[in-house]
Amino acid sequence: MKYALLTTLATVAITALLYGQTPTSGKITYEAMRQIDPSQMRMVVNGQEVRPGSPDAPEGMPDVISFTQKLVFSGTMAKEERDRQPNITIRQTRDGAPGGPGAADRRERRMNGPFEQQTYLDLANRKRIDILTIRKDSASQTYRADKGMPTATDWTTTGKTKKIAGYTCQKATALRRKQTYTIWYTTELPFTYSPIADLTPPTGVVLQIESDSESFKATGVSSEAIAGNTVQPPADAKVISDEEMQDMRKKGMADFRQRMMQNGGWPGRERN
Repeated sequence: MKYALLTTLATVAITALLYGQTPTSGKITYEAMRQIDPSQMRMVVNGQEVRPGSPDAPEGMPDVISFTQKLVFSGTMAKEERDRQPNITIRQTRDGAPGGPGAADRRERRMNGPFEQQTYLDLANRKRIDILTIRKDSASQTYRADKGMPTATDWTTTGKTKKIAGYTCQKATALRRKQTYTIWYTTELPFTYSPIADLTPPTGVVLQIESDSESFKATGVSSEAIAGNTVQPPADAKVISDEEMQDMRKKGMADFRQRMMQNGGWPGRERN
């Protein structure tokens, strides 16, 4: 009897490892695409700020950006990671370059912005934790702002289902900024999350979401050991309000653009 019971328990354990649908730590990997809004872009050419579409704007600017986003989770905490960080692209033209009178030497450099941003999640309490590190000269200061996970408005389920990354997902629609989003979410994972924060479901994890201007699709959900300290926000961050953090972002970008124009478009240290 004991042997039979042990054999049964072992079989259950192995089956859970091979086919279990509720990992307590691991990663969700999303492939994402987002259209670029020209009205939100800022460029500096020869030390002057220009708008996309203007005669001075460089040609060949992309219409969309694509990137990989991951949710790394362990227990009740998680962290969002992206394969690319926001940066500033600066183009400069110098007359009199080799090649004869009037020739132009076009240079382009991609540089780090004035701050770094990270997002952690307290999954148990449905809370987002934004971390902002502002660099100034050789010093830096880190700030933290907490806010609840927003719940999507006009959330409507359709009754349709499909499999994504091995999980059964339900279809829903919701509105965001006057756009309709199609959402596929699963309740087979032990927390609630969406890669677009404003479109967090009442319960469940969004594995695919798309509109006319952006999309995220999970390409894999892995169950793996994640060290707990890697998904914990820095303990020394100064706590501020979400409104204060938004003001810091705006001021940091405004100061950065001003320095670019004052210095001919080449402040700070370049990144190759």
